[in-house]
Amino acid sequence: MQSNIFREYDIRGLVDQEISEQDVVLIGRAIGTYMEGRGIERLTLGRDCRLSSDRYRELLLEGLLASGRQVVDVGVCPTPLLYYSVWHYEAQGGVMITASHNPPQYNGFKVLAGKSTIHGAEIKKLYGISQSGNLVRGKGSLSQEEIVGPYLDYVAANIHLQGPLKLAVDAGNGTAGPVAVPLMRRLGIEVLPLYCDMDGRFPNHDPDPTVPANLVDLCRVVKEQGLRAGVAYDGDSDRVGAVDERGEPLWGDMLLAIFARSILSDNPGATFIGEVKCSKNLYDDIRNHGGLPIMWKAGHSLIKQKMAETGALLAGEMSGHMFFKHRWFGFDDAIYASLRLCELLSANPAPLSSWLNDLPPVVSTPEIRVDCPDEIKFRVVSEVTAKLSREFEVVDVDGVRVTFADGWGLVRASNTQPALVMRFEAQSQARLAEIQALVEGAVKEARDRG
Repeated sequence: MQSNIFREYDIRGLVDQEISEQDVVLIGRAIGTYMEGRGIERLTLGRDCRLSSDRYRELLLEGLLASGRQVVDVGVCPTPLLYYSVWHYEAQGGVMITASHNPPQYNGFKVLAGKSTIHGAEIKKLYGISQSGNLVRGKGSLSQEEIVGPYLDYVAANIHLQGPLKLAVDAGNGTAGPVAVPLMRRLGIEVLPLYCDMDGRFPNHDPDPTVPANLVDLCRVVKEQGLRAGVAYDGDSDRVGAVDERGEPLWGDMLLAIFARSILSDNPGATFIGEVKCSKNLYDDIRNHGGLPIMWKAGHSLIKQKMAETGALLAGEMSGHMFFKHRWFGFDDAIYASLRLCELLSANPAPLSSWLNDLPPVVSTPEIRVDCPDEIKFRVVSEVTAKLSREFEVVDVDGVRVTFADGWGLVRASNTQPALVMRFEAQSQARLAEIQALVEGAVKEARDRG
């Protein structure tokens, strides 16, 4: 079994090439052994709509049952419904078969112990267990339960619209469509569905709402039909995208600002968490509206951990992960997040594009990825941090974010690829170019040293 499929946040790789059928059985046994060590017997199991997910379910079950686990299979569902199933069926953990927004030739596994997804060293432990030969044996049990119905009932009872609403939904042929569309219609929302049938080939576009090219059809429909907004989901429905009435994307940090303002109106002084790629405007705006902003590391498992530590009511990432603890469970649920946006749209007739007009204008780059071998990427970031911190103010919770009065630049090592991630923001195009040149120069210098 290849060790590199055990990543920072999940197990993920190319179907059959990197994760063979024997590997899946062994992963199931390793997860079962890991759970035994934590006193966890009862697990829920879900899967996305990828063409390989049914086959991987059979193989993973073989391993989980051979390790003595009690498995509650909730079928094909979005990842947040797997999270919800752990609560609903009083399980002690869960496994989701998914590769999220990756192309169809990938698949993988997200693992929950208790109510939290494991990450980092805990995922690496699974690889160690799989290679140890010391795997627990037992006779497990399998039951099958439904989760979509209970989820629809629970959410419908907790979302309150104040007027009619019409919007477009692009599910990218992932798992969100069969849940989000009926739920919205049940709440009285008029929905124009795009690619809301499940198709594990993802024939229309990759189900990743952070890529502008994947939002082209949604933007066109919103403008042509004169809709208030459009929402998009990734392949397993834990990341949300949104576009305003002009067909312009609202990225994760601006969605977070909108939600934070709403929550602060009833919860003054509340804590909110963003990540290092988020705009300075987000942190300033939370502060200006009486909240406490925290800048933290990117990564859904790390964010959830920080929320538990700080009591934050909401957290979010540029990638579209939105974690509502306010009126919800604290896990990242794109369908629920989109319905919170629907609540706000139904209560505020002003164009969505105008809601943040009072923020200072800034220009920014998209996320820039630069190839950098895994063996040197963290050393490169350390050297850049050392160099820039001698002259400038830096935040180093996740890579290095160098801050100026009129902008900032970020360099961090990707947790999932042999790459560096950079992003830049400033109050003018000229200043943006200056900050970018400064930071990229430091990166090049460190990389060239090899």
